[in-house]
Amino acid sequence: MRKHWALLFALLAAIGCGDDDSGRPSGNGASDEEKKYRIAVIPKGTSHDFWKSVHYGAAQAADELGNVEIIWQGTQGEEDKEGQIRIVDTFIGNKVDGICLAPIDRDAFVPVVRRAKQRGIPTVVYDSGLSDHSDVVSYVATNNKQGGLMAGEYLAKVMGGRGGVILLRYQAGSESTEQREAGFLEAVSTNEAISMLSESQRVDSDSTTAMKISESLLRGNKDVKGIFTVCEPNNKGMLQALENERMAGQVRFVAFDSDPRIVKGLQEGKIDGVILQNPVRMGYLAVKTLVEYLEGKPIEQRVETGETLATPQNMHDPEIHELLHPKQFEG
Repeated sequence: MRKHWALLFALLAAIGCGDDDSGRPSGNGASDEEKKYRIAVIPKGTSHDFWKSVHYGAAQAADELGNVEIIWQGTQGEEDKEGQIRIVDTFIGNKVDGICLAPIDRDAFVPVVRRAKQRGIPTVVYDSGLSDHSDVVSYVATNNKQGGLMAGEYLAKVMGGRGGVILLRYQAGSESTEQREAGFLEAVSTNEAISMLSESQRVDSDSTTAMKISESLLRGNKDVKGIFTVCEPNNKGMLQALENERMAGQVRFVAFDSDPRIVKGLQEGKIDGVILQNPVRMGYLAVKTLVEYLEGKPIEQRVETGETLATPQNMHDPEIHELLHPKQFEG
């Protein structure tokens, strides 16, 4: 009889130590409290200021939680899709506890995230989404379409509701920038007195290439009245081209994302508005959301991090100033 009871207790203990149906840890007292999570945080690239601020936020979350080690690794440029896939697959092979990923391409990373899930590694996608989020535990990002709408509405306003416009797009497959482009086009399409001079030109993550393409667009469209650029390298390239062509300050210009060069342009009246994200908050919430999931806590499948319009008039307000000058990871 004692043997039967011993077998029963052993069976119950084995059942109690398993995972729940979601695949996340079930949470068992002191052993889980002592767990130190290894979280891979993978940006689209590592060279731009935006990602250094995301890194700061991720590190801030890890410091605050205390039981988290973040491993920050990304490709140099944002066009190296295959390189980013190799990084994710390496972390899957190393069996990290979770992955926070800003995917370079919305389609190419769907099977990559599925592979992670099949190995029991949950993924939080941040900054830029996937075409299929069924294997993602949460998506932490700006409402990029809303940001594009804000840009289009503001550009139309400073243009006086009329004139020709240039949209400088980013590389195909980047979900975040495509949403910005769609929002912008939707906003300006409601004004019949605004015409699109160019809306199909794309640029990769190199600001020098963006400058050369921007110069060509400006020379071919001397009557341009307004411009929208959708990300940091495009902003820098277009601003330099406007200066080179002696058109800066004459053409109304709205950019998306900030860096020191763009802040200077805003101060000098060469840029009329900047749609700001909160990269520090994005990195922070991506890590916090993933750890909450690992600890069995309820999480939101979509976490928005906010979008704000900075102008020469409001750029010195404390809240706007902080977003224009986000902290960056150093070390």
